[in-house]
Amino acid sequence: MERVSVLCLLLLLCSLSGAEHQDNEIKPEPQPCLSDLHAVLREMSAKLAKYEVRIEELQTHDQAQASELKSLKTRTNVTENQVESLRRDRAVGQVAFSASLLESGSRTLGPFNAQTTLVFKHVVSNIGKAYSPHTGFFTAPVRGAYHFEFYILAHGGSHSSAVGLVKNREHVFITGEHQTNAYGTAANGVTLLLEAGDVVSLRLWENHVIYDDQNHYSSFSGHLLFPM
Repeated sequence: MERVSVLCLLLLLCSLSGAEHQDNEIKPEPQPCLSDLHAVLREMSAKLAKYEVRIEELQTHDQAQASELKSLKTRTNVTENQVESLRRDRAVGQVAFSASLLESGSRTLGPFNAQTTLVFKHVVSNIGKAYSPHTGFFTAPVRGAYHFEFYILAHGGSHSSAVGLVKNREHVFITGEHQTNAYGTAANGVTLLLEAGDVVSLRLWENHVIYDDQNHYSSFSGHLLFPM
């Protein structure tokens, strides 16, 4: 009887010890299944593809804006150049002068034993300041077509009048008049293609005279027709 009791007691202790051992074991957490991982990866790939498409759209938009900005800058530069060209053409196109020989009084110039540059001192207009009333020279500011006219008055006497137009010391045209006992006028004109810096003036021919008074008969005029 005692043996049976001891055996029952041993069985009870073993049973309690096994239950305690099972309670003390760490149970592993459940791991996600492979199909769930695939689903997450597919979702992340889809979002990444959307982001890439959006980035490409933004890059395309930025490139379009940059191209439009570059085109706008180009058009702006062209417009500015056109405005500057028009302003420059207008500025250089404003060239004209007209002057008579004497500022006041009356006088006969000549005769001289050599050709003499005439200085027309009574300036009526000098737009562009290309004519100098100190030297009698007209200096072309730009390359272009210029037109010149000159008038002289001949005074009765033993000497006739003869005046020539000179370009860079090269004779171009001449006009002349001779009166023995009265007054006579002569005139001439010419259109010249001048380079910037070319000089045009009038010369009194040797052994000839020219007359002018307060009525300003003898004059020299010129203007730029158009630049080239």
